[in-house]
Amino acid sequence: MYRSLRKGNTRPPLWFWIALLIAVVGAFAVGAYLFLPQARSILSGDYKRLMTWLGDSSDHQDWDIPAQAHCGRGAMLFPTEGFIGFDRGDSFRPGHLHSGFDIFSPAKQEGATPVYAAYDGYLTREASWLSTVIIRHPDFQPIVNGAQIWTYYTHMASGDGTKSFIASAFPAGTYDVFVRAGTLLGYQGTWSGDPADPVGLHLHFSVVKSAGDGSYLNEGFMQNTFDPAPFLGVVLGEDGIYTCLSQSPN
Repeated sequence: MYRSLRKGNTRPPLWFWIALLIAVVGAFAVGAYLFLPQARSILSGDYKRLMTWLGDSSDHQDWDIPAQAHCGRGAMLFPTEGFIGFDRGDSFRPGHLHSGFDIFSPAKQEGATPVYAAYDGYLTREASWLSTVIIRHPDFQPIVNGAQIWTYYTHMASGDGTKSFIASAFPAGTYDVFVRAGTLLGYQGTWSGDPADPVGLHLHFSVVKSAGDGSYLNEGFMQNTFDPAPFLGVVLGEDGIYTCLSQSPN
């Protein structure tokens, strides 16, 4: 290329254009992998529906699912009152896929909307957990044919991290305590793990797989979880809203 420029030829050689094309295609592929799930979530209408709900949930009471509702053929109770605003597989940041349901409360204040155990099991609250509990369900027959699974409940603390809304019966450091379906676990909050960045008022609920040694896998990765919908018996409509069909109180 140096010789070409000395002779007055300022056009880059062919290999330069080939390398540039490869770089552009590679950058596009990486960008698509990282950002398209997030773009799909934004464009799918989830954000618009959630903003509508948060603006005035009283105008959309049919989007609300009651706490402890027994929906359809679901084996589990619905764990809290609210609207399923985000689904498993949605994306909020590049490269991340949401691992469960975000159930948003119609209440306007944290610490007011109860959260209940969805199924009989053994509750653990790790010593460092401010807003989270997890329940072990051994020999779970529906859907997973006797495998052990876990249900995970989080955001049960104030946005500034100064107050936990987990029920006093389950202090930090609680391990494998039996609870019945419908047991009060705590109340919805806005704690995100960062006091400078609280989340909207909701419960994050997921159904988590067991590791080979029987412990729970990292819930933060979608591949370590199951779709909560069949466990809860909720159905996704064509309008993008989950409903509870044939619901009955516990």
